Amino acid sequence: MKTKNRHTLYLVQSALIAGIYVAVTYACNPISYGSVQFRISEALTVLPVLTPAAIPGLTIGCLIANLGSPLGPIDIICGTLATFLAAICTRLTRKILFKKLPLLSLIFPVIFNGLIIGAEIAFFLPEGFSWLSFLTSGASVALGEAGVCYILGLPLYTGLSKSGVFKK
Repeated sequence: MKTKNRHTLYLVQSALIAGIYVAVTYACNPISYGSVQFRISEALTVLPVLTPAAIPGLTIGCLIANLGSPLGPIDIICGTLATFLAAICTRLTRKILFKKLPLLSLIFPVIFNGLIIGAEIAFFLPEGFSWLSFLTSGASVALGEAGVCYILGLPLYTGLSKSGVFKK
């Protein structure tokens, strides 16, 4: 494929991933924000396994989606950082498969969101930060993230990898 076409494909894939992430987050708004969240759009965090275009796509998508967060600018910064770090680590571990599945790769969104978003929530509680609130918030966010990544993300990965949409 010509270099120009590759760059265009990369941009289009990134834009589509960002758009889908934002649309799904807003469509599922009541459960997309807060300490108890089940952000369906996080199933897309499996995409860096299939394409590097998912790194900017997820990062920009999260940034735009978090414009609607009740926590405001801090969620835009922290959520986007967590997504960016997770997407990079997911991409770096894409070749480590268990029974042809990227099980290790999907742990990074769980870890980064649990730690970063858990800390964010704990710091902005009305009663102030405590280690108990950090552990509780972090565990809650990580549990929701794990559910989305493994229950929805793995079937998404399987379907897309078989379809050949993202050629390796």
